[in-house]
Amino acid sequence: MFPLLQYGQYALPVSGVILLITLWVGLNVAEKEAVRQKRPSDLVYGLVMAALVGGILGARLWYVGRYLDTYLAAPLGIVALDTNTIAPTAGLIIGLSAAIVYAFHKKLSPRPTLDILTPGLAVFAIGLGLAPLASGDAFGAPAHLPWAIELWDASRHPTQIYETALATAVFILIWRGRKRSPFPGFLFLAFVALTAVSRIFLEAFRGDSVIVAGSIRQAQLAALLVLLLALWLMRQWFLAHPVNSPAPVPGSTKK
Repeated sequence: MFPLLQYGQYALPVSGVILLITLWVGLNVAEKEAVRQKRPSDLVYGLVMAALVGGILGARLWYVGRYLDTYLAAPLGIVALDTNTIAPTAGLIIGLSAAIVYAFHKKLSPRPTLDILTPGLAVFAIGLGLAPLASGDAFGAPAHLPWAIELWDASRHPTQIYETALATAVFILIWRGRKRSPFPGFLFLAFVALTAVSRIFLEAFRGDSVIVAGSIRQAQLAALLVLLLALWLMRQWFLAHPVNSPAPVPGSTKK
């Protein structure tokens, strides 16, 4: 593991650097996809920035609000660069809300916009696999295998490498299939479904899974629900697409 990158008197978390790099690459990929589809790439960039700024500020301010008395006593702590003092769930919700407001204001079509963003999301998903490899998070269950890695005083499944490999495979599939989408929104739903399948597989090798109801891995259950929802939406959007809509039966229209 390589958690910190020392630069003079500053120590940068390697996992954060990896996420920033893959975010930048993903954003560039999404902009190129927008150009290919002859869509305004500046609006795609603005949408991502709205989500990021809203999410980061929201996550930070929500955390500050929870411990307001502490920060009132030491106000400079509000702007401290500490990734442990954020509220990730609140940041995600606020970031998505900011993106929705931006898209509504700019009158962006939801499904085509999601398809444009999907290759960039697939790139960022690779970073989500690599980042824990640096920090030691998302570690695997103990295993005695030739490819096991030493982590936290045990030989373990290299689940971070598994996740990175699967995310890379998903990106390749998305990249190759982006020009053959049967209906708007298909590429995004395919990415969601493939990512959910990957999560169901990966959780079987994780050593830090949250177990519910005695033996059910919470992340697997959530991924299964996401997969079913993605497949259901895929069918609904396919049938709703004008090209795929069934032709009316002659004589069935009431006058």
